[in-house]
Amino acid sequence: MKNHYDTIVVGGGIIGHSVAYSLLKRGQSVLVIEKGEINLKASSAAAGMLAAQAEVTEAGPLFDLARKSRNMFPKLSEELMEVAGIDIELIQNGMLTIAYNKEREEQLKQTVRLQKTLGEEARWLAQEEVVRAEQNLSNQVLGAMYAPNDGQVSAYKLATGFAVASGVLGGRVLEFTEVIDFLIQQGKVQGVKTSQGEFYGEHVVVAGGAWSVNFLEQIGIDLGLYPVKGECLSVLTRDDLITSTIFSEDCYIVPKKDGRLYIGATVIPHSFDEKVTVEGVSRLLHAASELLPSLKNEEWERAWTGIRPQTNDGFPYLGEHPEISGLYVATGHYRNGILLSPITGEIIADIIEGNPLSESASAFSLKGSRRGQYEVTYKR
Repeated sequence: MKNHYDTIVVGGGIIGHSVAYSLLKRGQSVLVIEKGEINLKASSAAAGMLAAQAEVTEAGPLFDLARKSRNMFPKLSEELMEVAGIDIELIQNGMLTIAYNKEREEQLKQTVRLQKTLGEEARWLAQEEVVRAEQNLSNQVLGAMYAPNDGQVSAYKLATGFAVASGVLGGRVLEFTEVIDFLIQQGKVQGVKTSQGEFYGEHVVVAGGAWSVNFLEQIGIDLGLYPVKGECLSVLTRDDLITSTIFSEDCYIVPKKDGRLYIGATVIPHSFDEKVTVEGVSRLLHAASELLPSLKNEEWERAWTGIRPQTNDGFPYLGEHPEISGLYVATGHYRNGILLSPITGEIIADIIEGNPLSESASAFSLKGSRRGQYEVTYKR
């Protein structure tokens, strides 16, 4: 069994496989290690929104990163179809962010103005325009911000596409394998110790989503990373009730190609509990039915949870450990893991290769300079 690789990725979700795919395209040998089954947790639970403008509304590094990553999806969709034979079901029908009251209306109008100054397409739609665009929406909607370039994919097929494409390019995956410790000598990572033995590599990337905190504690890093539970559900529809993704303060509704509507998501911080609660589902159904009244007549399908990795300042961590050479972290993407997966893989690959980063990409390092009160601490 081969036990030497250029890079070892700890975590077999969408971020880990995106990193692996980017490195394999650049000629590296890569091993991905996953404690359970690959792409089983948040990667398959997500609704797949590419909400660069709807989700990230403030100017800054995260907005820059989000829209750059979103713009990578058309090419990525073609790549994964060619390499892996998987259609990630990219849909770019735009996104409507709904206002129910005057305060929210004014907030969204300000967001439209800001995003236009930043070079993005955004438009305020008055109530009659919203109804014209989506006839089944409630007449209680006062208006909406329309972001035509936001869209969606199948989160599971994207994650699977990255994994299959990585395998085609020669990457290896070890499932049901627990990382017990990191092998570190004289401030340099050497590899990992696992339940299946030791594996060696010049570089090790921690990309375990919310579960990354377990690995980071082993190497003395406190990133302020914590889990956020989110409950979602799906409904089967006979007709196309909506064509755009609908985003509000209380829920989102994502129309899929097969007639399903994905509805999410509750926000329960500091919880790894994967049970679906009656309260959570009831709240989502109520909010979605307020937006889309005819939803009440459609067929219930199922509900599930996803555990998302959040950080104290809401920014992901993408970078090398300042004190341990060759050890990297890619986690903390919260609700934007699907959206940010392509750019995350490229950034980590660039860091490993020693390529210069853009100013926005550099802002997510582990050095803590932009984190204000949220400093990274090291205890090892």
